[in-house]
Amino acid sequence: MEDFKAIVVRCGNEEYALPVEKTVSIEELEKINPIPHLPDYLLGLMRIRGELVPILDFQQILYNTSAKDEPDAKVVVVQTGDFFYGLLVLEAKEILDIPADRLTTQGLMAYSRTPYFSSVANLEDRIITVIDPRVLTETLSGMQDIADYVHSREANVK
Repeated sequence: MEDFKAIVVRCGNEEYALPVEKTVSIEELEKINPIPHLPDYLLGLMRIRGELVPILDFQQILYNTSAKDEPDAKVVVVQTGDFFYGLLVLEAKEILDIPADRLTTQGLMAYSRTPYFSSVANLEDRIITVIDPRVLTETLSGMQDIADYVHSREANVK
């Protein structure tokens, strides 16, 4: 099994890892166009390189507090299939190669409410929880509706 290459981000006081191969870019938080009646974690749409990208407040998802007013907050744009979305995090820290033998799923059974935690990197001086971006979008309520909305808006523009 080969090493896991990840983008390490911070929310709260914890570190999380997103797969590099699912990460498109890291952006500054700019103007978000809110959409009425969205879940609290879904801030709205942001135009990134000409595309409409839904922005999910990962801090809100995990800790029920928003990162949108934090000066160093970043948007990590990820892709799952043909769908792009941005995860608003407090900090995008680094790209890290995590040795495969340091990844474990033990202890994740306690996270039944967070099925998007796929493993934990147990490193010498830190513990990093690995996020599966596809499972994240599949398990959050309202995400299919926002994906349909974004696809319909893009179809209208073309």
